[in-house]
This record gives sequence, C-alpha cells and structure tokens, in this order.
Amino acid sequence: MNISTRISSINAGGSDGWDLYRRARALKEAGAPIVELTIGEHDIRTAAPILQSMHEVALAGRTGYSAIQGIRPLRQSVADRIATATGVPTTADNILITPGGQFALFSAHAAACDPGDRALYIDPYYATYPGTIRSVGAIPARVMASAQSTFQPSAADIEAVVKAGPPPRSLLINSPNNPTGVVYSRETFEGIARVCTDNDIWLISDEVYDTQVWDSAHLSPRALPGMAERTLVVGSLSKSHAMTGSRVGWVCGPAEVIAAMTDLATNTTYGLPEYIQAAAVFALAQGPDFEAEIAAPFRRRRDIVIDLLARQNVVKAVPMQGAMYVMLDIRATGLSGDAFAEALLDATQIAVMPGESFGTAAAGHIRVAMTVEDATFAEALAQVLAFAGKLAA
Repeated sequence: MNISTRISSINAGGSDGWDLYRRARALKEAGAPIVELTIGEHDIRTAAPILQSMHEVALAGRTGYSAIQGIRPLRQSVADRIATATGVPTTADNILITPGGQFALFSAHAAACDPGDRALYIDPYYATYPGTIRSVGAIPARVMASAQSTFQPSAADIEAVVKAGPPPRSLLINSPNNPTGVVYSRETFEGIARVCTDNDIWLISDEVYDTQVWDSAHLSPRALPGMAERTLVVGSLSKSHAMTGSRVGWVCGPAEVIAAMTDLATNTTYGLPEYIQAAAVFALAQGPDFEAEIAAPFRRRRDIVIDLLARQNVVKAVPMQGAMYVMLDIRATGLSGDAFAEALLDATQIAVMPGESFGTAAAGHIRVAMTVEDATFAEALAQVLAFAGKLAA
C-alpha cells in the first residue's frame, strides 16, 4: 500500500533540516559528552508553581474533554495580553487555543490556503515552515532575505515573488526571528503590510519570541492600519514561560476566521486538556515580570557572545536583537555551515545548527542556541570561535 502524496512530499524528498541535531542527540544518548547548542529548549524547567497549579486542577477532576476552542478564561487571558501589548482591541472570540505553536502554524495555513495555492515564506526560516505549507496542500514559495540586508526582507523582493507566479494566498513571517535573531524594523513591517494589502494576501505572523527582544522593540503587524482583518498571529507559552512540553499555543485573528478554524480543531486535535489550559491561565497571570525572568538568561548570554566576538576577527554575528539564538557568519573559514557544523561536532563535541538547515540565504552561517548555563555556554562558544580561527588560518 502507498501513502498519500501529501504526506510523502512534506519534505519535498529532501532533508527536514534536523540531521545534525539527530546525530548529536544519538551521540549523547550513547554516552558522549555533547554540548547541545541546537534546539530552542530552555536550560530551566517549567516553574514549580505552574506545575503545582496543573497538578491541583487535575486532582480536582478537570481531566475530561474541554472546550475545543479553548476555555474562555485562557482565551480571555491571551486576548488581554495581546491587547495590552499591541493596543489592538482583542477579545476571547479572536483566540483559538492550539496544542503548541506548530499546530497554530498548520491551522493558520489551513485557514488561509486551499490545495494548490502558493504560500510565501521568508528565507532564512524555521525548519518546519515549508513542510507546514506542504502539509495543507499548498505550494511553498520562498522570499530571500540576504545577509547583506541583515536578513530584513524587503517589500520589493516580496513583490517580485508575488508577481513571479499565480497570486499567493499567504505570507509567513517571524519576528523576533528564528534562526537569525533579527527583529524586523517598522519600515520592514510597513513594506510587508503594503504588499499584503495591495495583493489581498493573508499575513501569518509567528510571534512566539515576542518576550525575547534585546534591541529595538517588538511590533506586531496586526497593529498596523488595515492589518487586523488580514493577519493571523501565532503565539505560544513555550518560549515566554518555559513551557515547551505543555504545548500551549494560539492563533489570534478575525472572530469569524477563528470560529471556522475551530471546526478544524474539532476534526483534528479536539482541544487541549483543561488542566493544562488552567495552568496556562495561572502562568499568564504572573505577568510581564515573570516573562522577563524567563528571558533574562538569554539576554546575559547575548552579552557573553558580544564579549567573546570582540576578542577575535574571524567570526561575525548577525545583529543580535532578539530570540534565544545567535547567527554566526563563518564564511571566513572557507566552509559551508553544514561542513563547519559537522567538523565542529567531530573535533569538539559541540553541536550547533548549520545555517543551511534554515534555507539557502543562511548558507555559510551557523545558528547557536544560547540554551546551556552561562559558564558552559561561554566555554563552548570560545571553543567554536577558536575552531573557526584555526580553519581560517
């Protein structure tokens, strides 16, 4: 028996970008002392009071089926957080709770695209983006954001891709950006909004790193004039509250679209456990100070990167404006990101992600996750820079 083309073509017959991560994880499971600077997993666990809240709610009997769109207290909490941060009126009816940001991305594309539609995304990109688009039967079309422009996508480049084929239905963006750590400027967002408005395109804005902004400020494009009715915002507690395993995500969008997306949830996930949702309400109630506490280690480690980079002249960094990663330009070594990361793992037992895992625009770069404790991170990054220095010499 054959499986469907939709499933078998999710990765377009190629790699999903996670080959080095899997190799490093296998080495670690075999006992090798691998330092993993690969995935965006906090080095702290979910805070004990959040887990205690989850425990108490479960013991109180709230373990049955839950409201598929999400319990109203959680949808209202998310709506209030968004309204406070953006100034855009937002209600519980604008929110769909999803099992993680990844399913929120799937749901948003399912709402925006029919099978065969073109769906745009920015390269460099989070590794699942093209596969998510293919998963709903749409056709991914990349817009290149170059290192020379510090990975800020230009309206002209987006417009060129729009005009290069059938009219696209959606554009997926991500700021603060994974993998580059770049925060899109207001000028960039205004250009994106103009292209979407002029061409009647849905904007899908992945904002899961909205609490991790080190330079500049986070702007949600939904707050720009005329954009609330054509923007679907993807959010999550995974990064902001160190709740990656709890799988609490959401889509924020027009109420009528959210109502239709609830039909998708009814026929796929059937909602999220109520005790997890109740714990998410508790987590959000801890407010911005708690979110800043979760983000603080990555701000500190960014300073470590700046200090170590200043001591050498081979490796350069993409502007480190947000998120828990730093993108390093290692082209002076003469190696691709793939070759450098493989050689680094063999020589030092330090695992980083090749830039090529995130698209062709990031070739010759590596992504370093700032996700181990400070001293270990500083030592590992010093080894990465020393390794690059030897190759360049």
